[in-house]
Amino acid sequence: MRLTQEQLHAALVERHGADIQQKLDRAAVGIAGLGGLGSNIAVFLARLGVGRLVLVDFDTVEVSNLNRQHYTMRDLGRPKADALRDQLIEINPYLDYETYTTRVTPENAPQLFADCDVVCEAFDRADQKAMLIETLLAHLPDTPIVSGSGMAGCGSANAIRTERRFTRLYLCGDGTSDIADGVGLMAPRVAVCAAHEATMVLRLLLGYTEP
Repeated sequence: MRLTQEQLHAALVERHGADIQQKLDRAAVGIAGLGGLGSNIAVFLARLGVGRLVLVDFDTVEVSNLNRQHYTMRDLGRPKADALRDQLIEINPYLDYETYTTRVTPENAPQLFADCDVVCEAFDRADQKAMLIETLLAHLPDTPIVSGSGMAGCGSANAIRTERRFTRLYLCGDGTSDIADGVGLMAPRVAVCAAHEATMVLRLLLGYTEP
């Protein structure tokens, strides 16, 4: 069964309310990194009906990704941006999915995310996280940034929280756990952090500035 755009949108309005859905329809969100955090964030936002998603990742799907990232075995070897776009189309084919299979750098980040209302940082490495945050704070002075920091291991999900830093930077996670400490990344805890990021994005799109 394939719903029409009108049918699917009516279902979203019924669940979310017309005023909220109108704001989501008009919104654009960038996601830098489409791994455990980014792929799950994108799924949440597609289910909300966020009108435009800018999806950026240079990497391809590997078997080591399957324990926590929103991919399946049939995606192995494919660019993450393409594989994720195809999944999102199955959820809501009527949104605008703008995909880039490229590495985010200080030079291209401002252009990639220039028209986004919010940008999600979803990288694995600390240096990449710092690069993107510093670049966007400097070059996109009106754009809020939602970032992940600390979701490794099997500690309590209750330790993961969202905090506001500075004026427009929001950090989601426990703030301490790190795979460098010898603990792995596991699906439930990564998904909890992704849900925190997606929830903060939702709040920002609706005009709330506090976690």
